[in-house]
Amino acid sequence: MIVSALDSPAIADLPSISVRTLLVGLRIDTKNLEQGPVLATSPLTIRAGIRGRAVLFRYGVVVLFDLDPLEEVGFLASLQRLVTEPVDPPEAEGTRLYLHAGGEDRVEHSGAIVMAEPTPERLQLLSDILGKNAVLDHYEKRVAQVFDRIDPLAATLQRKGDFSSQGKELLQQIGGVLMTQQRMVGRVEVLDKPEVLWDRPGLERIYLRLEDEYELRERGRVLDRKLELIARTSETLLELMQNRRSMRVEWYIVILIVIEIMLSAGDMILRSHS
Repeated sequence: MIVSALDSPAIADLPSISVRTLLVGLRIDTKNLEQGPVLATSPLTIRAGIRGRAVLFRYGVVVLFDLDPLEEVGFLASLQRLVTEPVDPPEAEGTRLYLHAGGEDRVEHSGAIVMAEPTPERLQLLSDILGKNAVLDHYEKRVAQVFDRIDPLAATLQRKGDFSSQGKELLQQIGGVLMTQQRMVGRVEVLDKPEVLWDRPGLERIYLRLEDEYELRERGRVLDRKLELIARTSETLLELMQNRRSMRVEWYIVILIVIEIMLSAGDMILRSHS
C-alpha cells in the first residue's frame, strides 16, 4: 500500500520524510549488527545515513526513514552478511511520513500518515505496522500462486480422475509455502501488539488506526484460512498418491501370483507327460 494522495493543501505544506519498507530475507541476525548508534530496542532502532534511521526486525524486514537512494544501497549492502535466505531483489514499498509539530498523530482519509514528531517510539510503532504489511503482501502473493495451480488440478481430477505429474509439482510448491509460513509468519505474530505500547500506552490510538488502515487483522485471518485450505489440499493429494501406490502394489502382487500359478501349472503338466 503506497500512500501518495494528499487530503488537502494543509497536508501538502507539512514537512515530511521518506519511508521505505524492504523485505530482505527470511531472517536478520540483529544481535550481530555492528553499525549505527542504537536508539531503541524491541524492535532494534539505529541511526543510518547522515540523518536517517533504520528499524530492523528479525523476521527479515527493515524499515528506513529519511535515507537517500545511495544511503539505502550502502545500508542494505552492510546487512547482507546478516541476512538468511535473502530475497533478491528485496521486496520494497515506499510512503511518506508527514510531521505536524504540536499536532495529534493521525491517519488522513487519503491514507496519509501524520505524526507530531519522529520519536523512536513512534517510528517503532509505524515500522511494526509496515513490517507486518510487507510480510502479509509477500504471503498473499505466494498463496495466490498456489491457488492458481490448485484450480486447474481440481478440474483435471474431476474430469479424468487423475492428476499425473501435476500433483507432485503442486505438492512441492504447497510444501514450500507451508514451511516458509511456519518459519516466518509464525515469528511476525500479526495480531500481537508491539512491546512499545506497554511503555507508551498513549500511542495505542494511532496504532489501532494504522492497523485498521492496513487491514492487518482481516488479512491475517484470510491468510490463515487459505493456508488451512492449502494444508487440507496437500493432505488430500498425499492420500491420493498413497492410494495409487497401494493399488499398484496390489496389482504387482496379483500378477506375481498369476505367474507363479502358471509356472506351477506348467511344471505339473510337464511332469504328467514325463
